[in-house]
Amino acid sequence: MQGAPDRESPQASATPAMTPFLETQIQKVIDEIYHKYKGVDDGTVATYIPELGKANPKHFGICLATVEGQVFTAGDWEQEFTIQSMSKPFAFQMALEKHGPEETLKHVGLEPSGEAFNSIELDPKTGRPFNPMVNAGAIAVASLIKQSPVQASIAAFVDKLSGAAGRRLRLDYSVLASETETGNRNRAIGYLLLNAGIIDEQVQLSLDQYFAQCSVLVNCRDLALMAATMANIGNNPVTGQSVFDFQFLKYVMAVMFSCGLYDFAGNWAVEVGLPAKSGVSGGIFGVVNRQLGIGVYSPKLDAQGNSVRGILACRELASHFGLHTFDFSNVGSSFMQWLL
Repeated sequence: MQGAPDRESPQASATPAMTPFLETQIQKVIDEIYHKYKGVDDGTVATYIPELGKANPKHFGICLATVEGQVFTAGDWEQEFTIQSMSKPFAFQMALEKHGPEETLKHVGLEPSGEAFNSIELDPKTGRPFNPMVNAGAIAVASLIKQSPVQASIAAFVDKLSGAAGRRLRLDYSVLASETETGNRNRAIGYLLLNAGIIDEQVQLSLDQYFAQCSVLVNCRDLALMAATMANIGNNPVTGQSVFDFQFLKYVMAVMFSCGLYDFAGNWAVEVGLPAKSGVSGGIFGVVNRQLGIGVYSPKLDAQGNSVRGILACRELASHFGLHTFDFSNVGSSFMQWLL
């Protein structure tokens, strides 16, 4: 399923408007990257959540969305999958908006853990979870944004993501049931957090919030637009809706940069160089601040739990368009040079 540039109501910006020629060239690059890596067969589909094991290992999609509102797609970009750990940055954003940084950071730290994402461990120096991108930190954040009844805060979370995606999102209740049934390790983390005084006694409500956050269905276009909304100082570049309070996005993107790719975060920072988050469903989204968002999906994962084809595609996109945060050879990035 090959995509084409989508130009729905682009918002005004200082960035020069794309010409049809440039749109065609960018689409060509994305199509070439898709065809280059679609035959890669390394990795395995996640099965520790049984419903995830049903994913088609051949699926592979790419989407790039600019802050001007152009959307470029290739492959199986319409295929839906659950957001999983890619929900964590958005939950952290909501906690910051609700409580502010000072209160939020009493419950979760900002440092890379050096441990597995599902480690049952707190930072020995602070007694808090290491950061919001590991499960312990994400459950602490879920506790901060939960409401009673929890259905209200789950609905608020879905509404927030829907605003960033530019369409109405929904939960996958089969995955939610599977997450809940097999989530004993996360339950152990929840009670560790209770014992440490990080979350309140409504442990099950916090876990219900967390499991539901991970079960939101998205596709590549949704991820790219959610990332582009972060890049566009919190405003959806297609709908124009103000979604995120921009003053907290710097916290979220900074933690994504240092902690977003599990045990591959350091290599990602060197090789790709973007704030990003991956999920065990096979998705990855990345943010090029004030420029664009990237969403990729392919369910076969490497040993660190990241999409094999997704890593390859993001690395190639960053290299081709000069998207690395510290690529000093360009003003902004060479992607911007395409527009000049």
